[in-house]
Amino acid sequence: MGRRPLPRLRLGSAGGTPPVPPGRGRAFARSTADGVADVLQPLVALSRGLRVLAAVGRRKWTELPGDRRGPVCTLVVACGFVLYLLPYGPLAAAISLIGAAGWAGRGRAGAASETPADGTERLRTLYEALVPYFSASEDPSPLYSHGGDWSEAFDSFAFDESGRLTRLRLHYPAYFTDGEPAARTRIEQLLYAKSGRGREYLFEWDEEANSLTLTVLPALSTAIHAQRFVTAPGETVLGFTDPSSVQRTLPVLAGPETCGEDEEDEESAEGTREVGLKKAAADGPETHDVPPVVWRTGPRSTEPHLLALGQPGSGTTTLLRSIALQALPHGEVLVVDGGGTGEYACLSGRTGVLAVECGPAGTLATLEWAGHETERRLIAANRARQLGHAPPEDIQRPLWILLDRPSVMSHLAAADGRTDPQELLAVPLRHGRAANVRVVVADQLDAAEALSEAVRSHTRARVVLGPVPSEQVTAVLGAPPHTTPTPEVPPGRGYARLGAGPVHRLQVPATPDPYDEAASEAERQAVLRLLPAPDPAAPQAPAPVGG
Repeated sequence: MGRRPLPRLRLGSAGGTPPVPPGRGRAFARSTADGVADVLQPLVALSRGLRVLAAVGRRKWTELPGDRRGPVCTLVVACGFVLYLLPYGPLAAAISLIGAAGWAGRGRAGAASETPADGTERLRTLYEALVPYFSASEDPSPLYSHGGDWSEAFDSFAFDESGRLTRLRLHYPAYFTDGEPAARTRIEQLLYAKSGRGREYLFEWDEEANSLTLTVLPALSTAIHAQRFVTAPGETVLGFTDPSSVQRTLPVLAGPETCGEDEEDEESAEGTREVGLKKAAADGPETHDVPPVVWRTGPRSTEPHLLALGQPGSGTTTLLRSIALQALPHGEVLVVDGGGTGEYACLSGRTGVLAVECGPAGTLATLEWAGHETERRLIAANRARQLGHAPPEDIQRPLWILLDRPSVMSHLAAADGRTDPQELLAVPLRHGRAANVRVVVADQLDAAEALSEAVRSHTRARVVLGPVPSEQVTAVLGAPPHTTPTPEVPPGRGYARLGAGPVHRLQVPATPDPYDEAASEAERQAVLRLLPAPDPAAPQAPAPVGG
């Protein structure tokens, strides 16, 4: 009998071994890789920490002056020899080194695990862009070099949900000229361009540690409307700023859903604020502790007068209305509406409002009276001090002179051959602090050159509102802003500087004209609640729309 041939087995047939599905194989490989990564995670963190320690030691060595390297090297060798002679000295040194490396690599591992997929590429691109600014040809071991390791230069970083950089702390060589404003500006502009435009960045330079921290600032809340602020006499709230700028907070009523809003959502800020105000009116507003920008006036103030400049529609008129509402409970207000838009009609005929002028003749007569009143207050205060008496009660009540668009009035006066109204402000500006007179001037940026020398020299408190370039902010405030201005901002957003103090971000409380139908009903009612009662001896103003 012949031998039977063995049957052939076909892969994938009913009698053969089925193949492994591709999906199951990938899952098995992924789970195996995850297991290996978990097992090797301590070794990865330890090696990363050793690299960090080595980079720190190398940087400290390069920053050390040449005449001190010999003594430091001798001290290190002596310490190592003493450890070698001590019982269990080498073992203790090894354990300490492993512990320090593990601790240094622990934070780096957490930061790396939170890095999005394209975060490494973003950091590498940013590192390569900084090489021409942070490198020198004579540096033997440069921290920044083309194709170098960015993890040695970037200490910590963070990303948002969309993968955009929100925080970065980097180190730079000691020979970088961080004391020169031009050198700093170049680095800040580069980081602003590479990290994403349209957001507001805070740059914190630490010259002692040769480090720079970049932080994306959240947008200031636009839901804070006009209200009674908890302040002392002589204090005026110009607006609100970042918690890190001031050491004081005020309880305010605001819509909760607009606090902490991102800058990239500025297009919908107005709609969000409208929804927030409606919800606050229905459910009751919430109280928040917000850091304010407080302007202090009075006899001991170094900045008794204020100048506000901005683009059209930036909120300078809103700022003047807010100041007027805060000043009326404690003083008297005199308003000059140079633009003639009727934005201050709600103040006409109110108790404490001496006049609201919008014509050239009335403005000249009012400002001339203000000059004489300043002289009278000054003489009365001086006479009381000479006699050892308290100042009269009629001069203890502050007099506020609010001028909106004085450049327009100056132009009209020049065309009619009249006296420039700004010349009549010389006496209140020079002697206003002693006479308890405060002057607030608001105008547009393109008319800043038309302001008189007295106005520019005696207004030490400055405010800039609107999308203004950094150069113009510096020209008005006398110091550069600590953040990068954004091209689009809501009304009332800008910067403030009081005297020689720091520059603060500012958001003016929403204080619209209560007669404006386009304004929110909740905001208009908030302004109406703050207005004083009508003066019986003054002509009555028209009733507000919807009031």
